[in-house]
Amino acid sequence: MRIFRHYTDLPEDARGSVVAIGNFDGIHKGHQVVINEAGFIARALNKPWAVMTFEPHPDALFKPDGEPFRLTTMRTKAQMIEQLGVDELLIQHFDFAFAGLTAAQFVEEVLVKGLGASHVVAGYDFQFGQKRQGDCDTLLHMGRANGFGFTAVPKVADEQGIVYSSTRVRDYLKAGDAHGAAHVLERPFEVEGRVEHGDARGRQLGFPTANVLLGDFLRPALGVYAIRAGVVEDGEVTWINGVCNVGKRPTFDKGEYVILEAHLFDFEGDLYGKHLRVQLLERLRPEQKFDGLDALKAQIVLDCEKAREILAKEG
Repeated sequence: MRIFRHYTDLPEDARGSVVAIGNFDGIHKGHQVVINEAGFIARALNKPWAVMTFEPHPDALFKPDGEPFRLTTMRTKAQMIEQLGVDELLIQHFDFAFAGLTAAQFVEEVLVKGLGASHVVAGYDFQFGQKRQGDCDTLLHMGRANGFGFTAVPKVADEQGIVYSSTRVRDYLKAGDAHGAAHVLERPFEVEGRVEHGDARGRQLGFPTANVLLGDFLRPALGVYAIRAGVVEDGEVTWINGVCNVGKRPTFDKGEYVILEAHLFDFEGDLYGKHLRVQLLERLRPEQKFDGLDALKAQIVLDCEKAREILAKEG
């Protein structure tokens, strides 16, 4: 898959694509349907299959002081899009200048002059252009006038009729429902990052932890989770079962700072500075404050036992 960073000056063989457009944070089931629809059309028309997404997420630009909300990093999003079989990914830098394009300018400058799109695909609720003045009807009518086709993908819902959406994933995670989030995502929710040095309290308790900063990731419900952790080295991932705490460490009066501390079962080695992927599989309990280290250690033993039981069933 080829990756481009701006809609201008695309090579000629990258133009004329069938392009799926959206933020696609999480690449959940609904997103996959939109992207795959573009793929079906591209193969039928013998055109490149492309995805256009935006970085940073528009909400991060317009709500800089808002709470963290990302479900995937751009790197992970790109990897997942590539796994779907997409030919080209356009990661368009989203700033105030780009956000200031009117709907008509977006169509004329970006889709027509820039991409030379032969067909555009978007979700039913897609909005674009200055003050979100453009929508699917806009794309349909302007597409006819500018020589490209347009397909709006209708709602994608589960057996209960509940629509798959990034908001739904976030709601599940904030409620501590890792299984619900995984159902929409078709995989466990995952936090990734470099392992940072901490205060070594876990090691002192006999349960060394790998500390990962959450950064822009959404904060799931605080508490202890059964996890699967992937240690990334030289492009290879080694998966290890474990348990983690997502929280503020109230027993040590650490204040409001939220961090993920992962304890990997039966692992010996130095993880500092390495890239770690942590999949949250099931929430075991809320975070709580203990009356001393002995009580905390006793609870960690119970947490590990429960996590091992759950992970054994997961396979």
